[in-house]
Amino acid sequence: MGDRLQDKVALIVGGGTGFGLACTTRFAEEGARVLVAGRRANVAEAVAKEHGGTAATCDVTDDDSVQALVATTLDRYGRIDAAISFAGYQQAVPLRDLTPDILEPMVDVQFLGALYFMRHVANAMADNGGGSLINVSSTTAHNPVAGHIAYAASKAGIEYATRVAALEYGPDQVRVNCIAPHLIETEMTKDIFAMKLPIEAVRRQTPLGRMGTPADIANCALWLASDEANYVSGQIIVIDGANSTQKLPTTSDYEMLARLQPELLE
Repeated sequence: MGDRLQDKVALIVGGGTGFGLACTTRFAEEGARVLVAGRRANVAEAVAKEHGGTAATCDVTDDDSVQALVATTLDRYGRIDAAISFAGYQQAVPLRDLTPDILEPMVDVQFLGALYFMRHVANAMADNGGGSLINVSSTTAHNPVAGHIAYAASKAGIEYATRVAALEYGPDQVRVNCIAPHLIETEMTKDIFAMKLPIEAVRRQTPLGRMGTPADIANCALWLASDEANYVSGQIIVIDGANSTQKLPTTSDYEMLARLQPELLE
């Protein structure tokens, strides 16, 4: 337990699972008053209760829903000191097969929803003396991965929007930053982690020698939300164990690793 966020109000969308749950837990440990939001009311309510916070439902693809969430937070706590949205949706499809029914949901959540969240939260913070707004991107926005064109392009757009928002809201003392996590096991990525070979290939090409954890993401978010980062804005922070200093694993890497460790194919 600590006091780095003592009495600060933190709004966490997607705060009931994965990165969001780790963030909710870490923020609450450091004294924050948390409002946990998500589409599944029962999940948000259970996590909020466990951490002494408040729950609300929200669909980030609906601008009215996001506006209502911010209003609910202000009604309950009077201000928003820190906010982060982990809302995400990913479906790996190459460009040649990217139909509107596949593309639009990803853009709605990853890009439009993030912009709605940024707008309403930043406006609320600007009206109340400032705050820390944290976006979430992905290292796929930096290293092209086949099949991730819609997901990664949306994340790249949010990184650019982060810099623009930091410029626009700087005079209001609203800090806007973005976290770009590497491949980390969560509910959304569990199917990838079930495949031992590619995960071991990625781990071997990560200089720190391990895969990341949701706690790694939460710790970075904690720092950005705290007063320790009160002169940090407009930044994209990559959390990848220095993996981005290396190339992505190739087919030949997989073949070599399979020869060295055939048990990974089991």
